[in-house]
Amino acid sequence: MENVAEVLYNLWTQSGFSLLFTDPRQVIMILIALLLLYLGLVKKFEPLLLVGIAFGMLLTNLTAVSPDYLATLSEADQAKLFEMQIYHPALWDGYMNGTIGLGEIMHEGGLLDILYIGVKVGLYPSLIFLGVGAMTDFGPLLANPKSLLLGAAAQFGIFAAFVLAGSMAGITGGIINFSPEQAASIGIIGGADGPTAIWLTTKLAPELLAPIAIAAYSYMALIPLIQPPLMRLLTTEEERKIKMEQLRPVSKTQKILFPIIVTIFVILLLPSVAPLLGCLMLGNLFRECGLTDRLSDTAQNALMNIVTIFLSVSVGATALYYRFLEPSTIGIIVLGLLAFELATFGGLILGKIMCKLSGGKINPLIGSAGVSAVPMAARVSQIEGAKANPSNFLLMHAMGPNVAGVIGSAVAAGFLLAVFGG
Repeated sequence: MENVAEVLYNLWTQSGFSLLFTDPRQVIMILIALLLLYLGLVKKFEPLLLVGIAFGMLLTNLTAVSPDYLATLSEADQAKLFEMQIYHPALWDGYMNGTIGLGEIMHEGGLLDILYIGVKVGLYPSLIFLGVGAMTDFGPLLANPKSLLLGAAAQFGIFAAFVLAGSMAGITGGIINFSPEQAASIGIIGGADGPTAIWLTTKLAPELLAPIAIAAYSYMALIPLIQPPLMRLLTTEEERKIKMEQLRPVSKTQKILFPIIVTIFVILLLPSVAPLLGCLMLGNLFRECGLTDRLSDTAQNALMNIVTIFLSVSVGATALYYRFLEPSTIGIIVLGLLAFELATFGGLILGKIMCKLSGGKINPLIGSAGVSAVPMAARVSQIEGAKANPSNFLLMHAMGPNVAGVIGSAVAAGFLLAVFGG
């Protein structure tokens, strides 16, 4: 009987059910993961990424153990729990402190630890930018270079959110306090660029990776709900009705030279942004040169899909209940929304100014597409313009600021890394 009791006890302690009763936050986190799965699968909010992130959250929290509870266990029980887990935050804490190397993580870590290495070293965001570059047509930007200004104006949301995040200690009476590195990582949410947000956060504030990634991708999915009210508030009906002239043709030579020239200039200016911008422009060169169709197709499809799986699941794995369910997470969610709104505000205000200066030839709605959510933000500009004037076709005009926003958010991330990356 004693042997049977011991076997049953061991089965219980080695099951995830035994952990559910140690901390109610674990159950809450599992429910949040299920909610995100519902939003991705049923409501179709950015499903290609949100489903993977939510499932990664579910996987890691089913067997997660808080340090406080772990300290009450014997070494033998701690070893058992270590074997149960597929993501080990203690290993990554040691990596951050310089006491553990990537080789030890490869040997001792679980599946999600190994996948997370690609996030930590910046591999996945850069490869996603390779695919984004291969899918992006910079022709509208080249046809109307002034749209680069609208993409730059939309980066206002990044720096405004950075300032607000840095002021949270005073605003909340010290309840929420972000370091400058954390504030920079939160601010980049305003770029509406998930891979860039992940890339910068892993460099500056990896402890905030999960809430920042979830906020960035969730708000990107909600752009059709977030932007239109502000667009209608800041523009008049007459402005929204403005029809813009057809864009000029862009030669193949211009399209080939553009990624090369941008790479040389921007990386000389901000070397820290080389991984992101370099991959973005290489992917675009694959697309435009006409000699590497197979490589362009691979970057757009097979490689992009594989990396998206690895990135989303490993990012979700960092959302451990005892780190995610903190007041700072609420602050990040609120600041992320403000960052998106302020980015839209910046693009629209400059759009209105350009409308006045051009004598009413520029529809200010295209300014809201200055965020880098390609092509969703451009589609929102098109939809709002068509509502005011059914014969209006703003999509290609909005794609100029939209792709400029991709470059702008990468440059802003490089700048913040150069300033706060030590």
